[in-house]
Amino acid sequence: MPKITSVKGRLLYNSRGGKTIEIDVISDNSYLGRVCAPSGASVGKHEAQSFTDNSPEKSLQIFNANLKKIVGLDSSNLKSIHDTIREIDPTPNYSKIGGAVAFALTIASVDSASKSLGVPLFKLISKDDDFRFPFPLGNILGGGAHAGQGTPDIQEILVCAISAKTIFDAIKINLAVHKELQKVLEKHEPDFTNGRGDEGGWAPKIDNQKALEFSAKACENLGFTLGKEVSLGIDFASSVQWNEKKKKYVYDREGFENTPEKQLEFVSEIIKKYRLVYVEDAVHEEGFEEMSVLTSRFPKILITGDDLLVTNTAILKKAIKMKSCNAAILKVNQAGSLYDALEFASEAQKNNIKLITSHRSSESIDSHISHIGIATKSKMLKVGVVGGERIAKLNELIRLSEYDLIRGMAQI
Repeated sequence: MPKITSVKGRLLYNSRGGKTIEIDVISDNSYLGRVCAPSGASVGKHEAQSFTDNSPEKSLQIFNANLKKIVGLDSSNLKSIHDTIREIDPTPNYSKIGGAVAFALTIASVDSASKSLGVPLFKLISKDDDFRFPFPLGNILGGGAHAGQGTPDIQEILVCAISAKTIFDAIKINLAVHKELQKVLEKHEPDFTNGRGDEGGWAPKIDNQKALEFSAKACENLGFTLGKEVSLGIDFASSVQWNEKKKKYVYDREGFENTPEKQLEFVSEIIKKYRLVYVEDAVHEEGFEEMSVLTSRFPKILITGDDLLVTNTAILKKAIKMKSCNAAILKVNQAGSLYDALEFASEAQKNNIKLITSHRSSESIDSHISHIGIATKSKMLKVGVVGGERIAKLNELIRLSEYDLIRGMAQI
């Protein structure tokens, strides 16, 4: 068994320029696992707390005070490492030590173990040997919490090359659509500055409908038919629009409001018009009943919970009981530790809930979630299209295509 012989944490900066924590784990005095914790802008209220009192410095201080409890553990034994973290911090949302520490420590440990054992990370953390590539799901146009004023209320319009036979081609097509959309936007707005949001999607000053029309046109200009060679998806991030006092979705940038009933019709019309394959957080994070209606209405579309579920197994069980989704975002840092996230993935798989492993808007150049997406049988990997912290995940998928263990693309 690989033994943890050294652990070290440090403060670093993420892709948005915010402070975060990176942790090094060395096994057997030789094998380095290194992971930097991400964070999100659109955050569910039930997800793990990233830092102690919102302070990376305090989380790091508590981590450093407990290093002796970690040294000597089996770096390949996720449960043992998770249980040790839970001895230090028994709070339900990791408020004492911070979910960023739980995230970085558990993934760095198995990363170190995989190098010590000479096996790829995805194989080490998987329960079987049937490996497929998830389809890359990339943000091509952004608004909401991921871009500035004047951009659409809708947070993300995404592209997925659903007919691609190889991971290289899937990435190539996503990049081509992203580049073509730039041309479409420049034709509409000659002084477009090529501004992009946090995840690499273009951030133009247009309304929701124009954003959708232009995204579809970019696909069609390349000879693709929506719903055949490529499909669009949307992350509505509707909790941002939800006004609890009014009990309405307030689209400030475009100047309209939706009742819960109108929101379902608003989303339904977009799904049908643009032949979407993927819909995320179409209603606010407590809207289990409305999500159930949408899932029943569109059983072949990935009706996906993110803020609704926050990679929380107990909440997932509620959603399963209410039939509130047929797909779920897996964000490890929402859950806290990798062990927590894999428990969530297991529950989803047992109940035929399709998984989409996802990055966060504030990222690092780490590529571990590419392995996690494969290991959890995720149908899609949501990691953006361009930008160093996004390309790092995509390039890792291409490297992993050299493994004979992986048998082509997943089935959506």
